[in-house]
Amino acid sequence: MESDEPGTVVDMGWELGPAHRQSLLSLARCALTDFLIDGFIQPIESQEPIFLQPRGVFVTLWRHDNGDLRGCRGEPRPQRPLIEAVVLMTIAAAIDDPRFLPVVAEELPLLKIEINILTQPQPILRQQIEIGRHGLLIEGPQDGGLLLPEVALRHHMNLDEFLTTLCAKAHLPEGAWRNPDCRLYAFETLVLLEDVQSMATD
Repeated sequence: MESDEPGTVVDMGWELGPAHRQSLLSLARCALTDFLIDGFIQPIESQEPIFLQPRGVFVTLWRHDNGDLRGCRGEPRPQRPLIEAVVLMTIAAAIDDPRFLPVVAEELPLLKIEINILTQPQPILRQQIEIGRHGLLIEGPQDGGLLLPEVALRHHMNLDEFLTTLCAKAHLPEGAWRNPDCRLYAFETLVLLEDVQSMATD
C-alpha cells in the first residue's frame, strides 16, 4: 500500500528467480511473434503464484543492431496479474507507442525485449531520490508522466536534469514537481533483458 508519508521505496522481499525471469522473457517473445505474424494473442495462463500477483510493468523494444528505441509502453501501478501485464504491454510497445510506426513481423529478428517490473510507486522527497535506483512518476491535476531509473543513467543526468525531464515528459512546466497540486512518486525496477547472443544460437 502507498503511504502518505514520503520515504524509502521498499519491495517487501518480492523476488524472481532466473527460471521465472527467462519464462517471462520467452512469454513476451512468443506473444510478440504470434501477434505480428498471426494477428492474435494466445490465452494467458499460468499456475505460478508469483506470475499471478498484480504488478506495474513497462516493456521496451530495442533494435539490437543499432541500439535505437523502437517502442515502450507500460502501466506504473498494479492493474492486472504480472503475466498478463507483460504480454499486453509487449504488444502495446509494438503497436501503440505514438512516437513510432507500428512494428512489423520483418523486424522480429532485430528486436530485443526489455521488461521492467515496478515496485509500488511511493511518495518521495527530492532529497531522498537516488539516481540510478529510483524511477520517478509525477501526477498533476491533468497530466502525468514517468521515467524509468535507467533513463537518468543512460543520459548521464543529475537530479535536477532528471526532474526537469520528468516534468517535460508529463507536459508540465519546469519545476512543476514543487507545485502542491502535483505529486511526486518513486519506484524501483527489476529489469529483465533478452540475451541477443543466446537468441542468435537458439
